[in-house]
Amino acid sequence: MFAVIKTGSKQYKVAAGDVIKVEKLSAAEGSEVIFDEVLALDEKIGKPFVKGASVKATVLKQAKDAKVIIFKKKRRQNYRRKNGHRQQITLVKIMDVCASKEA
Repeated sequence: MFAVIKTGSKQYKVAAGDVIKVEKLSAAEGSEVIFDEVLALDEKIGKPFVKGASVKATVLKQAKDAKVIIFKKKRRQNYRRKNGHRQQITLVKIMDVCASKEA
């Protein structure tokens, strides 16, 4: 059973046991989070969300993603700018995909 969830303005296809990187969540390591914005559940598509569906996950780690280098250059103008960015991420392990909130 798989689900498509929305978090951090991005969509992820998940199943029980998956470990995914999402944008930083305000939850402590080891705590449980519930994703209520389920866009699809197996063959069922939501309008915009599937009613009663949720995904339970456990926070494994709060970390930073790999560095992305931003380099700007204008030729023959002696203009060069180098900058870097590391995005804050949260590693979560999907525990259960529920068709109803009570389950």
